[in-house]
Amino acid sequence: MLLPIVFALLLAGGAVLAAQSSINGRLGAHTGVLESAWLTFAVGAVLTFLLMFFFEPSHEATLFSVPKWQLTGALFGVVYMLAIVFAVPRVGTAAATVAVISGQLLMSLLIDHFGWLNNAERALDGSRYLAMVLLLLAIVLIYLSHQQRLRSARTAR
Repeated sequence: MLLPIVFALLLAGGAVLAAQSSINGRLGAHTGVLESAWLTFAVGAVLTFLLMFFFEPSHEATLFSVPKWQLTGALFGVVYMLAIVFAVPRVGTAAATVAVISGQLLMSLLIDHFGWLNNAERALDGSRYLAMVLLLLAIVLIYLSHQQRLRSARTAR
C-alpha cells in the first residue's frame, strides 16, 4: 500500500528537479553559476533547518557521530548543482536531465552490483545491462537532436 505513495513522491521529486534545473539554469545564465548555486543552497539550508527544528524526530546518531565518509554526500550536491546550472543554458533542460538521470542510474547499478557504500549487493543481470545500453542510447539521441538543431540554426542565418 505504501509503495505507490513512495513512487508518486519520487516522480514528483523528479518533476521538481527538472523544473529546478530549468529555473536555476536561466538564473545562472543571468547572474552567474556560483550565485545561482549559492541561492539554492542558502534557501535550502534555511528551509531544511526549519523543517528539522520543528518536525525531525531525535535519532541515536548525530552529524558529529556518524562515520565521516557519510558527510561527503553534501559535496556531491554541490557538484550536481554547479553542473546543472552550467549545462542547462548550453544544452537545454531535457538533455541535461537525461544526462543526469543516466549518470544516476548507471552509478546506482554499479553501487548495487558491487555493494559500494555499505549497500546490499544486487547483481547485474541481462535486464540491467540492457537498461545501461538504453540509457546510453538515450543520451546519444538527445545529443544528436541537439546537434541537429544547432546545424539548422546555423544554416537558417
